[in-house]
Amino acid sequence: MVSIKDVARHAGVAISTVSKVLNDYPNVSRETREKVNRAIRELNFVPNAVAAALSSKQAGRVALLLDLNLRAQAIDEIDMQYLSGAINRAMELNLDVITVFFSMLRGKTVEEMIRYFESQSITGIVIYGLTREAGVLHELIASGCFKIVVVDAPIVNETTSSLWIDQSQAQYDVARKTIEENNGKRIFYIAGKKNQYVTEERLRGIRRLKEEMGVSLYVRSGNFSELQARNLTFRYARNQDILVCASDIMAIGAMKALIEMDIFRPVCGFDGIMLMGYAGKQMNTIRQNFARISAEAVTELHRLLEGGEGRNIKMDYEIVRLQYLDIIG
Repeated sequence: MVSIKDVARHAGVAISTVSKVLNDYPNVSRETREKVNRAIRELNFVPNAVAAALSSKQAGRVALLLDLNLRAQAIDEIDMQYLSGAINRAMELNLDVITVFFSMLRGKTVEEMIRYFESQSITGIVIYGLTREAGVLHELIASGCFKIVVVDAPIVNETTSSLWIDQSQAQYDVARKTIEENNGKRIFYIAGKKNQYVTEERLRGIRRLKEEMGVSLYVRSGNFSELQARNLTFRYARNQDILVCASDIMAIGAMKALIEMDIFRPVCGFDGIMLMGYAGKQMNTIRQNFARISAEAVTELHRLLEGGEGRNIKMDYEIVRLQYLDIIG
């Protein structure tokens, strides 16, 4: 079967250029358009359902692409909120939606991914948790074959929008509040996973705070793991005044370790998940409305499918102090 990649190679252009011709984008030169159409005729290429849907401005089906962690110690509350918000909004917009997990695409080339999504008649994709290391997904985004919204990654182009909160400022805000409330000078920061955009942004926020407040900062990576944060707390917390964690899950691990050590250190987290209320102590955290973020991602994808261009969208957040009574009802 002739693929869009074959047409691109035959015409001597990029896959994204073939996609633009199929979707009748205006910013393609007549010469290039003729070259692509000639290749389509010579190869007897039949545009798939995706191209047909896009060219007729029909939204078609969309995919929610998540990196579901099946090895986590608890159900991933954030992913469940993402799915709930996206599916509800898709129903409101009369969009057909499927869920795809990173593990289902592992080992595939970008061409194989394109064929996979085309076989599912996918017209747009929401990608959650994209990392710098996900090279093939970056190629998929750059191909321009699908309209895409990335949640928690700063990638914007003609066919791709970015949607997230200001991670750097949020980390700065919650850490500053905790430091000011407790007059701490020695800060132990437990960062998230390396090569994740949210980790980089949150690190940037805490480092800016260090410079502005003149506090000492000791950083270790907890990989968004409750267990790793617990172990790091046992090892380093006695010599620090305040523990700032780049996720609530790590904050829970840190707090549990402090209780076992029978010492008090203020702890703050990030995300505002319900599980935080069961940690045993009150903690400052950043609350993100993940269901609303995901709903907005689907709304933005719908706008792209109707001909809009990619843009950067910043959602709001709030600092909260979660406790058990806040989550029972």
